[in-house]
Parts: sequence; structure tokens; C-alpha cells
Amino acid sequence: MLKIAEIKSASAAIADELLKVRHHLHAHPELSFEEEKTATYISEWLTKMGLEHQTGIAGYGITGLIKGRNPEKKVVALRADIDALPIFEKNNVLYKSQNPGVMHACGHDVHTTCLLGALQILNERKSGFEGTVKFIFQPAEEKLPGGALKMIDAGILENPPVDTILGQHVYPALEVGKVGFKSGNYMASADEISLVIRGRGGHAAMPDVIDDTVLSMAEIIVSLQGIVSRNAPPSVPTVLSFGEVKAAGAVNIIPSEVVVRGTFRTFNENWRAKAHRLITENAQMIANIHGCSCQVMIDKGYPGLNNHPEVTALARHAAEQYLGKENVVDLDIRMTAEDFARFARRVPACFYRLGTRNEEKGITSGLHTSQFDVDEKSLEIGTGLLAWETLQQLKV
Repeated sequence: MLKIAEIKSASAAIADELLKVRHHLHAHPELSFEEEKTATYISEWLTKMGLEHQTGIAGYGITGLIKGRNPEKKVVALRADIDALPIFEKNNVLYKSQNPGVMHACGHDVHTTCLLGALQILNERKSGFEGTVKFIFQPAEEKLPGGALKMIDAGILENPPVDTILGQHVYPALEVGKVGFKSGNYMASADEISLVIRGRGGHAAMPDVIDDTVLSMAEIIVSLQGIVSRNAPPSVPTVLSFGEVKAAGAVNIIPSEVVVRGTFRTFNENWRAKAHRLITENAQMIANIHGCSCQVMIDKGYPGLNNHPEVTALARHAAEQYLGKENVVDLDIRMTAEDFARFARRVPACFYRLGTRNEEKGITSGLHTSQFDVDEKSLEIGTGLLAWETLQQLKV
């Protein structure tokens, strides 16, 4: 039976190698659905480990198996996302992005590195556990419709069928050496809303002969906030925010078209569907009152992420064994969204957070910012922990 000390020792032994992998990935980020070189790099590492794998799954996805003794006993899947964000990096580091305007600002380089490291540890010890580890390197987590759904449609959770899936994500609010868990509802669904308000534009001094698309837009935004807040179930957190407004008029010109874009997030699928209807009906009604029209487009995005209670309890216990109870914390629900939710809708799952913060080193910037970075001690911790988590899930 494999012991914690052995896993920690194995993770420490490859720490320098993990650092090199992360630096390469961070310096060569690629956007969603464009991860060709990233996938090639991952494939080369898997080949070097002697791991057979499939490439080109739903674009640039990769999958494969590590079979222990009695491989049919249980299949535990491990997923890492591999894409980057359209952000200009401002960090002054040797491994700074070499692709201007593209950056690993959400830690996917860390996720990929930790999974590669965990696979190396597990593959070298496959005679020491029962069951099968299925690894999934997923493209396009950051952009709808996301890579998870495409991989699921391609059969990623079959052949062999997955019993449990784990996902690990960096968390800059939590200091390095700690991890966080939340059972049940953890992350919100996320939908993109686009409103196009059209009418007769013209001179602002002649409101009697034009349709005021700007006033219509303003009333729609204010009204929708009230409609959502007055109809949302009290126990269901909900956010409706509009962050983009384009009204290309002038001081004395009302434009013939105004575009408004925003996001709607919640945790209940029935309320989600009702809210979509209310948003559509009321936006169109208010526009009509002003003599305008409103085209409503709702791009239904990722569902809410629900962590399976039993899988999460086991994962938390494993983390307490590996890091100590004092280093395992409770997480609050988040209104942010995650493509891993697609997998969690199909099989029992646990999505947990890996601390990466170090205030003494000035590593405090949040996700999706131009100065995001991690304390790289998290690479060794995340690698060993993921391997240990996997072993504990296989035992059940």
C-alpha cells in the first residue's frame, strides 16, 4: 500500500522538473480552441513517461489511461484545463508570456503541470493500487461553449466509464500550503446576454420625430435589475450585471442602435429558465413602449457546479491526511463559473482549490488579472496532493 511519505518524496523529487514545465507553459500560452502547441508539448511529456494517449479530442484535447491492478474495479478521472486568456501580462519574470496579449492568468499552466506530475508519480507506482486513472487535458475552458461539452460528446467519460472525477484549481485568496473544499452547490451557472435596441435615430433636439434608443436602454437596464431581484427565490443567489454598452451617438445625436451585453448567474435551473423568459419579455416590452425594438440573445453557458457530497468528503479527508487539518478550509459559494461543471453533471465530482498566495513575496494578484502569478511551491504541493487524492478515491 502506498504511503503519504512516499508520495511527498516523489513529488519533491520532481519539483525542479515541474518548475520547468510550468515556465514553458506560462511563456507559451494559447487561447481557447487554439491550443495546438500546448497539446503537442503535453503529448511529448506523456510519451516520455511511456503513457499511451489519444490526441485531437474535441479540438486539442488529450486523454489516456493508467491501469493499476484489477483495472475494472473503479475509474477515477483527473482533469486539467490547458487554455489561456486574452490578457497582456505585466509581470516582470523570466517566464513571462511570449505571446503578446495572451496570458495564463487563470492558472491553467499550473493545473496542467500538476496533472502531468501526478501522472508521473502514479504511473511509476501503478502496481501499488487497484483501478484505473483516466487523465483528461481539456481545451477551451475559458470560452463558450467550452471544451468539456465537446469532449463529453466525443465520449470522454466512456470507454471505460468514469466513476468519479476530480478537478484542482488555483486560488490566490488562499495562502500556499492550504486547500479549500465546498460540498454541494459551489459555483454558479453563467449565461451571456446581448440586447440590441433599434429605433429611428436622429437629432437629440427633436425627440418627437425619433425613437430614443438610449433612454430605452437605460430603462431596460434598471427595470431588469428590479425584475430579477423581485422574482429570484430567496434561497437562490443570483447576479445580473451589464458591463458593456455601445451607443455610438454624439452630444446631439441619438443613435439608431444601442448594444448592451451582460451576464446572468444563479444556482437553480428552474429559476434560470424563468429568468431568461422574464429578461426577454420585459426588455422587448420596454423597448416597444419607446417605439423601439429589442432583440434579445441569451447564450446559455456553463451550468452550476455541484460537488458530490461523498466524493468531496473523501477528497477533503485525503487533503487533511496529506496537509494536516489546519491547512484544509471551508469555501463559500462563488458566482463565478467553471466548465468543469459539465463533467460534474454527468458523474460524481469534486472540484477543489489549491492555495497559491504568498504576501511576503508579493504574490497576491487575483485571477484574470495582468499580474497574476503563483507561489511555485504550490506545484509540488498540488502534484503530490492530486496523486494522493486519486489513490484515496480508488480505494473506495
